[in-house]
Amino acid sequence: MQLLIILIVVVGLLALLALAMTLKIVKQYEQGVLFRLGRLAGTRAPGLRTIIPIVDVLHRVSLRIVTMPIQSQGIITRDNVSVDVSAVAYFRVVDAVKSVIAIENVHAATNQIAQTTLRKVVGQHTLDETLSETDRINLGIREILDVATAEWGVEVTLVELKDIQLPDSMKRAMARQAEAEREKRAKIINAEGESLAAAALGDASDTMMAHPLALQLRNLQSLVEIGVDKNTTVVFPAPLMSTIGELGAFLSRESAAAAPVPAPTSTPEPVDLAKAGHAPGPKANGAIQQSV
Repeated sequence: MQLLIILIVVVGLLALLALAMTLKIVKQYEQGVLFRLGRLAGTRAPGLRTIIPIVDVLHRVSLRIVTMPIQSQGIITRDNVSVDVSAVAYFRVVDAVKSVIAIENVHAATNQIAQTTLRKVVGQHTLDETLSETDRINLGIREILDVATAEWGVEVTLVELKDIQLPDSMKRAMARQAEAEREKRAKIINAEGESLAAAALGDASDTMMAHPLALQLRNLQSLVEIGVDKNTTVVFPAPLMSTIGELGAFLSRESAAAAPVPAPTSTPEPVDLAKAGHAPGPKANGAIQQSV
């Protein structure tokens, strides 16, 4: 009797073990690939699935998007600058059968080819292009990975450069270049401001020359602006050019008044005796000629 109980317990355990080996659960985000006696027998959808123990083998493949960091790679750019570039890639399995049959470890293979592709693509660009055209580099890496992993049933959805490490000497050179660029823009802006200010002052001077009263109004406005600061000194501006002109006119008048007046000189005019009504005698004629 005791032996019979032990036998029943053993048979029950074997039945439970066989049932556990027969029933398989495929999750919603997975797809099962069934092999029967080593040959592909098709795929299994999510849910509770039964297989033949020992005869069948079910591989469950996740179809979710995988986030794969690409470790930092030492890369020499096209202009011979050494940089360390790291990235991140997003991919998912779109064909479960190919991901099992075509390659042994799809995740490891995708990681390795992503590293080599990153080194290859970045090495074809200069440093400035690597820093400024990351979108184009990301697209180029993704396209190459898509072509290489299509045979494995993998689709690369996105590749992004995560970090670019530059040498310290290159950082200092770029900092000096950026500082020089900022100084250049500051000088250009300052020169443009001076040019605009000079043009505005020229227009203002033309307006004041045409309207003298405008200068007086401007003077009054200056007094109002000075009074805002509550200064104790009040400055009364005067038209400088008119003051200088008046001073020059005054000096000219003073110089003309101080100059000595020369004495007038008279010259005797000849007398026409014929018009006087008598003819001069010989003696008078000679006297007239002598005086002339």
